[in-house]
Amino acid sequence: MFRLVLSLLLLLALPVAAETVPLGDRFYRIDLPQAPAGAPLIVALHGGGGGADQFARNSGLSAPANGQGYAVIYPEGTGRAATWNAGYCCGQAQRRRVDDLAFLDAVIADAIRRFGLNPARVYLTGMSNGAMMAETYAAQRPGKVRAVAGVAGTLDTARVTPKGPVPLLHIHGRADDRVPYAGGMGKGLRASFASVASVEAAFLAPFQMLARTERVIDRAEDGMRVVERNYADNAGVTQIRILTIEGGGHAWPGSRRAPRQGGTRDITANAEILRFFAEHP
Repeated sequence: MFRLVLSLLLLLALPVAAETVPLGDRFYRIDLPQAPAGAPLIVALHGGGGGADQFARNSGLSAPANGQGYAVIYPEGTGRAATWNAGYCCGQAQRRRVDDLAFLDAVIADAIRRFGLNPARVYLTGMSNGAMMAETYAAQRPGKVRAVAGVAGTLDTARVTPKGPVPLLHIHGRADDRVPYAGGMGKGLRASFASVASVEAAFLAPFQMLARTERVIDRAEDGMRVVERNYADNAGVTQIRILTIEGGGHAWPGSRRAPRQGGTRDITANAEILRFFAEHP
């Protein structure tokens, strides 16, 4: 009986429907909630060298997001080791100057039309190179994005300036050696990346005066602590949130790979992202 109940619970936790949709010479995967008509959508962008199915599997985002009524879209980047052209990074997509802004425009429009999703509630997130691309899209298309959440990847702030206010959640480990928290050259990479501080300043700039508060999340589980910095408007809504993982590496917190990538158990990226998006309906 216990095994039967456990199996049913596991089935309920899975996305209701997953579909791969061809789009030009590329594709996207979409995981749909039980009631997709009018559902908000999250566009989730894999890191450099990853892929749509890989990111869906490793992040584990779809199950909790579908459970809260979101459709989750995982577009595929360019090349066998798939990447996004986010200005200063990465790989074949950058070298070929692929127009990934146009590709994401097409993915979002196709998914909204095909599955009847809500065009007024589009959210973006991503890991590493995917975070760079998510923040780039939000900066360039502020009117299309309700909020953006980047993990371990920074906007190319020297070349891209947000064209309007977009709520931002940014999660980053201070000990990240791939995309350094303070900016600079990443280990094994040829790019010199922008700092988290410059991303914070860039997304803050289009907003009116915001009140800053700070708190520490420390559950003493792994010797790390998380510093949460919030910038709230006059209504008390946090428009910019920076989560700094002291001692944290290049990881999606809470993911399958996080423990060996310097992640933390004090927070999970999925829970923090969904909490932030829920604050911006």
